[in-house]
Parts: sequence; C-alpha cells; structure tokens
Amino acid sequence: MTQPHHPSLQRPAADLIGGEWILLDPPPANPDGAGSVTSWNPAHPGEPIWSASTRGEHPDRAIAAARAALPTWIHAGRDRRFAVLRRYQEICRARERQIAELIRDEVGKVMWEARAEAVALAGKVDITLDQSPTSGLARTTDWEIPLAPSRTGRTLFRPHGVMAVIGPFNFPAHLPNGHIVPALAMGNTIILKPSDKAPAVGQLIGELFQEALHQEGFPDGVVNVVQGGADIAAAIVQHDGIDGILFTGSWPVGRRILQASLDRPGRIAALEMGGNNAAVVLPDADLRQAAIEIVRSAFNTAGQRCTCTRRAVLHRDIAPAMIAAICKAATQLIIGDPRAEYPMFMGPVISSHARDGILGAVAEFSKSGGEVLVEGSQVEVQGARGWFVSPSVVRVDRFLPSDGSDAGCDVEVFGPVLRICIVDSLDAAIAQANATRFGLAASIFTTNQASAERFLAEARAGCINVNTGTAGASSKLPFGGLGLSGNHRPAGSFSLDYCAYPVAAMVESGSAATIPEGMRFDDAWLG
Repeated sequence: MTQPHHPSLQRPAADLIGGEWILLDPPPANPDGAGSVTSWNPAHPGEPIWSASTRGEHPDRAIAAARAALPTWIHAGRDRRFAVLRRYQEICRARERQIAELIRDEVGKVMWEARAEAVALAGKVDITLDQSPTSGLARTTDWEIPLAPSRTGRTLFRPHGVMAVIGPFNFPAHLPNGHIVPALAMGNTIILKPSDKAPAVGQLIGELFQEALHQEGFPDGVVNVVQGGADIAAAIVQHDGIDGILFTGSWPVGRRILQASLDRPGRIAALEMGGNNAAVVLPDADLRQAAIEIVRSAFNTAGQRCTCTRRAVLHRDIAPAMIAAICKAATQLIIGDPRAEYPMFMGPVISSHARDGILGAVAEFSKSGGEVLVEGSQVEVQGARGWFVSPSVVRVDRFLPSDGSDAGCDVEVFGPVLRICIVDSLDAAIAQANATRFGLAASIFTTNQASAERFLAEARAGCINVNTGTAGASSKLPFGGLGLSGNHRPAGSFSLDYCAYPVAAMVESGSAATIPEGMRFDDAWLG
C-alpha cells in the first residue's frame, strides 16, 4: 500500500522525535495487524487517511529526547514558554480550515463540528494564559507570605517533567491540545501518542507545535509524537521516564494506566474515562427546551462524546409528551456525508466495528426487556458507503448501577443510543440519575429553583447542568468526573492544576538560630 498523504499534512506518515520527523515505512500486506496503524475515512471506508508501520523502539527514543529538552524548557521561564503558545495560537488560527478538513475526513465529523474543534485549539491558549483571579494561572503562580520577622514562606510551582498525552479519536485535536498547552505552559515536555483511529490529526498537532517552537528558537524535543496501538501506549505508560500521564478514553484502558502506575506513586495521572450521563425532566420544565437539548446531547457527534446523554429520566406527568417529541426528533435528524454541501446533524460512527456494536447493544436491550421505541439501523447515504447509523431510543423499567443482563444495566454505548425510564418524584429522579458507576455529567430540566439546587447538591457528577444538555462543556470551567469517569483531576480551566506540583520553601534571612532545650552549642566550636 502506498502511504496516503492528506493535504492538511506537511509530510507522509511520520513520528516526531527530538525535532526530527522520522518517516515510517508503509504497513505490511495486512495493514490492520500488530505493528501497524491505518486510519480510514469512516464516510468513505475505501479512502485511507494515514497508514504506516509503527516502530517499537520509538517510545524509548522519544522519552529520552523529551528528558534531554526538559532543563532548557524549564529554565526558559514562563514568558518565553507563553510566547511559544501565542505563536502556536497564531499558526492554529491561520490553518483552521486545514485542521477542520482533516478532522472531518479522519473521524467523520460534519463540518460545523469539525470547525468548532479546530477553533478550540487557539481558544485553549487564551484560557490557559488567562490571569484573572479565578484562572488556573492564578492558582499555580508562585506566592509568598511572612512567617516570622526574618522568615518568609514561599509556595513554588514546579513541572512534573516528561508528560505522556494519550489521545482519543472523538476529539482528536481538542482533547490532546487541552492537555499539551497547559503542560507546556508549566514547563513540562511532551510525548503525544494519538489514537490509532486518528493518527493523522495527531501528526498535524505535532507539526503545529513544532513549527511554533522553531519560530521561537527553542531546541528540539519539547514536543514529540509517537504513533501506534495498544503496544506502543503500554510501552509509554510503563516507562520509568514518564512523570505524568494525561489520558482521555475508556475505563478499561484507564485501569491499565493506574495499574502501571502502582509502583510509581510520584507520577501524576489525570484520567477522563467516559460517562453514562443522565438528564432529568420534571413536570414544571420547559418541555421544548428539554426535548431539544436531550436529542442534541444524545446524538451529537453520532453519540460519540463522553458527555452525551445516555439516559433520560422523565417524570410520569410529562413522559408521554416528552417521549413523543424525543422519538420524533430522533427520526428527523439529517445524517449524511460530512463533505456534502447541505446542512446535516451527524455523520458516520468511527468504524464498522463501532456500528455493529451499537446495533448489537440495542438488540441486547430489547432481549433483556427494553422497549425499542426508535430502532436504529444502517443508513444508506448517497455517494458514501460509510459507517452511518441512525439513532435508537429504548424505554427501560429502571437503571441499575452495575453490569448485568437487565436492559437498564450500567453500560456506556458509545453511539447514538438513548435509554429512557419513568419516575414519580424528584427523589426517584435523583436516585435514577445516580444509578451509575460513572459520574461525568448530568442535567436537570425544571423551573423550580429549589429542585435545581437540590439536584446540584445531590447529583453525583463532575459536570452538572440546569436546563441545558449534558453535552457541550465549557473550557472556562473544570471538566472531569467521579467513579469510572475520572480520578479527581479535572481538565478544562483546571488543567494547569495537574500540570505542576507545589513546593513549600522557608527562607530565613536572619542569623539568630534558636537553640532548643537539651541542645548545647558554643560559637567557639566553629574555630
């Protein structure tokens, strides 16, 4: 197979190590086997976007390069590091169209979503470098206080060192960028391992950062990119040269990262691992607002967001109207080729495996007692033969916070599937919203302030919304979850907090050291 070269990239498939782009060999005859990565346009599966054989020795080389660059990057100081990030911001803005087109082609996002993700890259720089009193920079800037007449106490913030960023496919630019920008700001160096479903976007991120570093005159190795599958990711996270792991993905992979870090307690791990998010609708809600937001949040990005609404909890008094509206709206969403000119809501899911898993999950819910109100299916799109699937809506008796065969079991179906249950009270609604081992996002729709405040207090999630959907987090707020969704290291505006650690320093300017009881000292002993 000839290596594909998307026009958004400056070169064919390559790893970035110590400032050098090392071109990778084409994959073997079986491009999906171990030791190779190939991404395909999910709307046009016969169109490869990026393909190469991966290199098992590259993690060691990249980590060594990042370690070598670390002292220079730290001692450059904040102002020079911030200048690199501002330069990166300029480059991202100049290339927004190219970035969006690559996201569209590699992961199947419709163009309005791809553009929004491309725009977010530059926006993260502003959020990271914000110096307002509520900003992350304000929390991670050195400060001092007097401790005694001749003694000062200082808190100093230091980078962890070499940080591994393990990226997902669903936001292949925005989410790695959300880790890399604050990590660089605090003085860390980077190993980016992109998703093996979106390697081209990962390579583009490396090209953008490398261009900014070169333009600002920095040495090589500050940002490195190593492509690969699970074997490459394992080699990185198990390496003693990694000081931090910043990860977005599934709980099973996050669990392996935690296991690899058990004997490395000084390593920081910031894990964001998906959700089984609930939206509650009470009788006093604006039903139009609730229906639109639930459908949007359930099926945005073809249901491939960790913040998608997976579960709707409807009060019995408004359940018939809400179910009718949700089901009708779900069947009216425009699904199409992301390259088409007409407006559309969603494109394909990432792969045939994902499509089959989504449809299989709906079939299992039906077998386990769920009532399929809208049955999703493969969708034929003119001019495209991709992995298109329509939304599903399933009614269940109740949600359960555990695995099992019940239709309401606690599984995250990463696709356009919404399950609905009906309750009789706010107490029951909160209990059902919390009937999950995940804890990323939750929403309530109500015009009663007391009900909203109670939900904000009792819902077990890291992102809790009122009268707006679960999907669409603000980068100006913390982003992260509880339980299987995260480990209390929220990203968003709090990403700087996990990119540095505080050091306590006491500085004595006097010379009258106190001699404690039981200790003898004679100045003559000094000679």
